[in-house]
Amino acid sequence: MPERGVAEREALLSRLLPQVSTPGQYIGSEWNAVVKDHESVAVRFAFCFPDTYRIGMSYLGLQVIYHVVNSQEDMLCERAFLPEPGMQALLRREGLPLFSLETTTPLSGFDVLGFSLQNETAYTNVLAMLDLAGLPLRAAERTREHPLVIAGGPCTYNPEPIAAFFDLFFIGDAEEELPRLLRRFAEVRSLPRREQLRALAEASAAVYAPAFYEPRYDGGTFRALEPTEPGVRLPIEAAVLADLEEAPYPTAPVMPYVEVVHDRMVLEIMRGCPHRCRFCQASVVKAPLRLRSPQRLLALAEELYRNTGYSELSLLSLSTGDYPKLAELVRALAARFDERLVNIAVPSLRVDAALRDLPPALASVRKSGLTLAPEAASESLRAVLGKRITNEDLLAAARSAYEAGWDLIKLYFMVGLPGETDEDVRSIADLARSISSARREVRGSDGLVNLTVAPFVPKAHSAFQWEPMRELSYFQRADGLLRRHLRSSRLRLKYHRPERAFLEAVFSRGDRRLAPVVEEAYRRGCHMDAWTEHFDFNAWQDAFRATGVDPEAYALRARRLEEPLPWEHIATGVPVEHLQKSKLEADLLQAERQQHEPKPFA
Repeated sequence: MPERGVAEREALLSRLLPQVSTPGQYIGSEWNAVVKDHESVAVRFAFCFPDTYRIGMSYLGLQVIYHVVNSQEDMLCERAFLPEPGMQALLRREGLPLFSLETTTPLSGFDVLGFSLQNETAYTNVLAMLDLAGLPLRAAERTREHPLVIAGGPCTYNPEPIAAFFDLFFIGDAEEELPRLLRRFAEVRSLPRREQLRALAEASAAVYAPAFYEPRYDGGTFRALEPTEPGVRLPIEAAVLADLEEAPYPTAPVMPYVEVVHDRMVLEIMRGCPHRCRFCQASVVKAPLRLRSPQRLLALAEELYRNTGYSELSLLSLSTGDYPKLAELVRALAARFDERLVNIAVPSLRVDAALRDLPPALASVRKSGLTLAPEAASESLRAVLGKRITNEDLLAAARSAYEAGWDLIKLYFMVGLPGETDEDVRSIADLARSISSARREVRGSDGLVNLTVAPFVPKAHSAFQWEPMRELSYFQRADGLLRRHLRSSRLRLKYHRPERAFLEAVFSRGDRRLAPVVEEAYRRGCHMDAWTEHFDFNAWQDAFRATGVDPEAYALRARRLEEPLPWEHIATGVPVEHLQKSKLEADLLQAERQQHEPKPFA
């Protein structure tokens, strides 16, 4: 893509955005946006979110990084997103490189590009953004004259499938370590690229530089990741923010110009989870549990309201219902904000005995829907998952919610779980029907229940990382079985596409041999794979065939506990021995179920 000068670029933008005379008046000048002089700072960092503006601006992590970096006098942070397909075509037609919102600076003009990888379906989006920026896709083809390309986020806990495209991966909490890393980059920016990478990898235990490691395979099976230079770090240790209470927080977030997916204030009340559900990667990689006090949260909420004026405040964590003082916090927030007509939104809650008493405390919460995540409908299968909750608790919580004014309950389930039977799948419909009927007991008519059912995907660093995923035909049959048993206008089903989940399973536990597949899929037009209207599974299958990679060998194969894993060089703080023990406990519970319950779903 040809590079244009600043004046020519701004003239083009003015023509493409005729509503205003200056591009900066239209994009990048949102309320609370930060604009700094590029010549006055030591490091220019672009936060790149590999999805659209509406998705990226809903992500709290973007606001956190934006605040943390821009709080440093000698650094700046600007934002870039993946344009919608029509805008991508327009940029290519006009010869415009992908640019930042704040100053319309081409991404090639930044020192460091930081990508946030939230889901495996975003991998081709990264390549699309690099391509639109006019940058080489592979790290080995970039030089010191190109920006450093790094990644963070949940997917970096197995960085191997995309290691070819990134110079560095930053693992873990970024609030403290990222500014230090950027400052170190400013000190070594004049060095050749490989020396830069070595210096940055030595600067932080949380930095992984793939160029200094080579995988070894034996008969097509991964055997080890070996350093190629003496003295490089192994394992890589995730950065952990020890004190959440005093951690920097974005109380003046950038206010989007258009409606975004989650258009509201967000309070992160705690980080980590007190539970270790066996399917859950997040509870492992976000360990340990850290809390913010109600007093601190009230102060942050006041600042957020003063700087945004939003009419809704959402309480965020992996398991909000486990916040020790949730009822006290909600009452205090309601007392503070009710007169200002601010709703308090509570996300997915864990179902246990404590939830029976929670809905009355949430009387002032907006009643759009109470979200519960039982994950499985039978108690014995939940025990296999490590989610020890009872249907009695769930129904009691539903009745309490209906009494407190809720009309809609949202339920999240998975299918394809280890040891699952056809009765387990049918039980999802039965449990949903019981929860709907619970409203009749207290308010005279059935409640509305929305079910979201997703295929189980084994994730790296979870206790189920050794488990296989089920075949696609299994999920198609489970979908049919569910729909036959959900014949009620009060029960609504949303079933996630198993083909997309299959790709997640491939890349979640993949290795470096998958990079050519990602690149080939992008060349065949695959990107925005999280969007149903853009997802093309046939093109992905063609990419696997063209590169000679068998995806089922990654997604459907069970791993042995003693087998080397491509991601084991990333240390989360939860020892693998703990995960192995949890996996063996699940195997015993499955064996007990098989003695007393129907055979697994065929």
